[in-house]
Amino acid sequence: MFFSPLHPMHIPDGFLSVLVSIVFWVFSVVVIGIGLRKTSQTLGERQVPLMGVLAAAIFAGQMLNFSVSGGTSGHLLGAAIAAILLGPWSAVLVMTCVVAVQAVLFQDGGILALGANLFNMAVIGPFVSYAVYSLLTKLFKKQTWGLFVSGFAAAWVSILIASLSCALQLAISGTSPANVAVPAMGLIHMLIGVGEGLITVGAMAFLYATRKDLLHIGEAKPADSKGVVIVGSLIALILAILSPLASSHPDGLEWVAEEHGFIDAAKDAFYNIIPDYTMPGISNPAIATIIAGIVGSIVVFVIAYAIGRAEKRGAVQEDAQR
Repeated sequence: MFFSPLHPMHIPDGFLSVLVSIVFWVFSVVVIGIGLRKTSQTLGERQVPLMGVLAAAIFAGQMLNFSVSGGTSGHLLGAAIAAILLGPWSAVLVMTCVVAVQAVLFQDGGILALGANLFNMAVIGPFVSYAVYSLLTKLFKKQTWGLFVSGFAAAWVSILIASLSCALQLAISGTSPANVAVPAMGLIHMLIGVGEGLITVGAMAFLYATRKDLLHIGEAKPADSKGVVIVGSLIALILAILSPLASSHPDGLEWVAEEHGFIDAAKDAFYNIIPDYTMPGISNPAIATIIAGIVGSIVVFVIAYAIGRAEKRGAVQEDAQR
């Protein structure tokens, strides 16, 4: 039997203090608000469908936990590839759609802790990866090999810094001392970051072979957005179908919580819609997970695409009024 039940992957309620949760809610809302404004100014017409496709593929990709040594697992973050293709501000919105839907619809990560999860994955992830990628591509002068090295490094560093941010949030909340949480989270996510880097390089290699313009190499092809949507949707569908093959080992945060004795602090969600990425009412667990993955991918695609379309339309109207 190939099916492995999925574990919630993000910070649950109970791990962070109420004050810390509120503070990071404020930080995240402010950055997302700025992101909406910045995206309306910088988003190109060809990037609107790409926002939806990336959100769907990242959501489905995050369901595929991969095994890491020591009986733990990791999963794709996706912030690096989103930042590379769209820039940091649009990537913030894509990652916000993914993380918010995971919390609200799938009870993955607490509602109170959502601000912290957004800060780690939708703010730190895109900006750290974009900064590393931009710096290294300038250093390597856009050599082909340098492009992929930069992508790997950007993805690896984004995972590490996001995990250290989570560790500090745990420490400030009094859940786990900094001298325990920081090295524990950092070390395991250094390994998980290797997987993130390899997945990112794989995605970049595919795009380099098929759509160099999306990597900002060569001339853009704005009229070919239909192809991007079709191929991206197929990739998201394949990833959702493969989701029952995900590793059943606990992910990095869950493993650290178990090893260091604060796993019992986690609080269950006060409601259930599609808990644990398993569609209710379907007896076959593998099919229930696949259907949940497809539903989630469609939801985040629609939300991200709608945001991109609304921001682009708003920018056009503002330009017309000037």
